[in-house]
Amino acid sequence: MREFVKVNEAIEDYLKTIYNIQDEHGKVSTTMLAKQMNIAPSSATGMIKKLARLNLVTYEPYRGIQLTSHGRKVALEVLRHHRLIELYLVEALGMRWDEVHHEAEKLEHVISKSLIERIDSYLGHPAVDPHGAPIPDRHGKVESTPGVKLADLKSGQCGVVSEVNDRDSEMLRYLAELGIFPNARIKVLNIAPFQGPMSISIEGEERLIWIELAKSIFVKLLPENTEGCRDNQQKNKNVSDNL
Repeated sequence: MREFVKVNEAIEDYLKTIYNIQDEHGKVSTTMLAKQMNIAPSSATGMIKKLARLNLVTYEPYRGIQLTSHGRKVALEVLRHHRLIELYLVEALGMRWDEVHHEAEKLEHVISKSLIERIDSYLGHPAVDPHGAPIPDRHGKVESTPGVKLADLKSGQCGVVSEVNDRDSEMLRYLAELGIFPNARIKVLNIAPFQGPMSISIEGEERLIWIELAKSIFVKLLPENTEGCRDNQQKNKNVSDNL
């Protein structure tokens, strides 16, 4: 017999985390979920079984976790709250983008539907939050953010920053110092071997960034013939021809 209980804050947090992992990696394991939530795998397993009884996820040992349609609906509603709150705190209250994640984590569970719709209207029904993450609409529809990880780009490739991971405030402060924000144009100049740093150009300013950090930055690739990319590609070609 299925268990029917009111969805509480803990359940919402699990569903939101499962959605985020599923969106990035395609599949969700108990180990991945436990690591993301900073809990013991045994605790994650216990909650997953409960979520399955509530018809919020499907779960098969060793095969992963998937949200059901109901679980996905709940997760997207929480994400809508979270991302609209983040944007409101930045746009209306002037908070920095590295300050808003933890505040939104607290408010996303308690804000009323009427208030979140007022915030959405006030902000002009925005498509993305301050970090570039897509905001689900009131019907649960969400557009995927186009992009690949900066760490996967090759020397000479160019793009526009589409999204950055918002879970680490210290990382966001550092990215702000480098000038890495959504819509910033970025070009890979050189990549050091053995997971060394990438030399990149941000809006014309040369910077170094480590590969591990570059995995948290998503970029929408620009065509090869885009102004600025083409020059770098020709330079790389000339160097190769002379080797």
